[in-house]
Amino acid sequence: MRGFLIFLTVAAWAQTPAPKTAPAPPAATPAGQARPAVPVAAAPKPLAANAMTDEQKVIYTLGLSIYRSLAQFGLSPAELDYVKKGLTDAAAGKPEVDVQVWGPKIQQFATARASVGAEQQKGASAAFLAKAATEPGAKKTDSGMIYKELRAGTGASPTAADSVKVNYRGTLVDGSEFDNSYKRGEPAEFPLTGVIKCWTEGVQMMKVGGKAQLVCPAEIAYGPQGRPGIPGGATLVFEVELLQITGAK
Repeated sequence: MRGFLIFLTVAAWAQTPAPKTAPAPPAATPAGQARPAVPVAAAPKPLAANAMTDEQKVIYTLGLSIYRSLAQFGLSPAELDYVKKGLTDAAAGKPEVDVQVWGPKIQQFATARASVGAEQQKGASAAFLAKAATEPGAKKTDSGMIYKELRAGTGASPTAADSVKVNYRGTLVDGSEFDNSYKRGEPAEFPLTGVIKCWTEGVQMMKVGGKAQLVCPAEIAYGPQGRPGIPGGATLVFEVELLQITGAK
């Protein structure tokens, strides 16, 4: 969805070719003398959110966004320690492995982890989908989407050729939130041909002014590959409020 803050992901490195020319060497140092290490700022003391400056909150959010981009790997706490060490060593200019050698292996690692994660999500989603389909007012379509009207609208319904303006909240089946336009304070606007299949189908079932819940199996959401903050194979739950049909594109 448009609201995602997608920063540079680790997996993207695997698809980035090594530079054809070597970077310029650092300034020479006198013979026999070691080149000084890059200075590293001392780690900041932990701060409560209400004690952070605006700049510190942005930097803190950068960490949250980086973690979101790592979700596809399903890293354990011990494995996250290696990520922290990699950041620290990179900042100090003292990496312990060659990025040009090991960087290209990240994609293979990501694929293997995504496969395991997708199977886990599939198991977790099955019971949730079965229960959601039996809730009062729920309608399961041929695609597998489960639609439930939360508030009836009184306006027109969009077609697949239309663009719409909506507010929405997206969660995983365990209730964890991955996106929320209300928190951003800005509705999202997009063509219905430019979103996941579940949205293309579900929003056409709504009327302007209405609100609905869309339960989207992975097959009509982000599939086995997932997205930053969304594991591969995940069933997604959206609460969508249709504010306006903004016209055909």
